[in-house]
Amino acid sequence: MPEVIITYENLYEILRREKYKTELQKIDKTFYVDVVKYLNEKEAILESQSKKDSIFASTEVEKTRTQLKNLRKILKELYEKRENKIIQASLFASRSNMAQDTSMMLPEELAFYNELSNTFTTYKDNILIKLLQNKLPSLKLPEQKDLKTPDKTDTLSIKIVQDIPEFVGPDMEAYGPFETGEIIHINPKIAEILINNKQAENEISEES
Repeated sequence: MPEVIITYENLYEILRREKYKTELQKIDKTFYVDVVKYLNEKEAILESQSKKDSIFASTEVEKTRTQLKNLRKILKELYEKRENKIIQASLFASRSNMAQDTSMMLPEELAFYNELSNTFTTYKDNILIKLLQNKLPSLKLPEQKDLKTPDKTDTLSIKIVQDIPEFVGPDMEAYGPFETGEIIHINPKIAEILINNKQAENEISEES
């Protein structure tokens, strides 16, 4: 088979097809690997451009940075379009007891579909079916958390140890830019990424 080449244009085309077609569209099985490779290449280009000292450097950097931001928006929208179709398919499978066509799903999406289908069926069997049999629902309910208790892990205080340009995190939110020596309070998951990349370190409070 020919090598799959990911570009901004064909990612946009994949999204366009997903948006305007009712059924789930075919995506190559290596899609995730190819996308990550492409994003890493773009990040490498951005880093290289940032080191250049010319009157065109800032323009090139801004162009690449904007493209990376738009690429992540495309990926987010593509994921959500496919996610919604998979949810609807699993819900229909549960309600109708009919197997659905899963041939267009990636392995991770198929796992998501199966888990959702099982969850929908479990709740239907233990709530609706029980009620129709004049019985109370038979579900083990999780313990309710006290919503008034503040979550102490909302943010984490870290110290930036090298300059970080603006980036988009896994939550699709923009962060930065940050400067060396700056102390910030940030989502613990983002803090972990920066610490693992040796771009930040835990800020230890000197207060007793």
